[in-house]
Amino acid sequence: MATKIYIVYYSTWGHVATLAEEMKKGADSVPGVEVTIWRVLETLPEEVLGKMHAAPAREDHPVITARQLAEADGILFGFPTRFGMMAAQMKPSSTPPAASGSPAPSPASPRASSSPRARRAAARRPRRSRP
Repeated sequence: MATKIYIVYYSTWGHVATLAEEMKKGADSVPGVEVTIWRVLETLPEEVLGKMHAAPAREDHPVITARQLAEADGILFGFPTRFGMMAAQMKPSSTPPAASGSPAPSPASPRASSSPRARRAAARRPRRSRP
C-alpha cells in the first residue's frame, strides 16, 4: 500500500502554489509514495481578490477539508506568512477534527513563504547573545 502524502497550501499570488508543485516533484521521486496537492478554501471575497490582483485559484488542485487531513500518512503545508503568522485561510483547514476518532497524521512539515522585505528586516535585527 502506498504512503499517502498530502501537500496542502494557500497561495494568494501563486508563489506558494508553485512551491507546492516543486514539493510534489520531489515527493513523487520516492518509491511507494502517492502525493496529492490540495488547496485550502479562499475566504476573501472576489472583489477584494480583484483589487489585490490575486492569481486565479488553481482548479486542478481540489479544496481540502479538515476531515480529509486524517486520511494522509504525512502532510506538507505551504503558506505565506502574514505578520509572522500563517495566513488565516490555513487555520480552519489545518487541524483534523478531534471527533473523528483517528489520530492526526504524522509527520507534518510546514513550509512558509515570506516577502523579501520581511527577510531583510529580520536579518537586520540585532541578535541577542546567550548567557
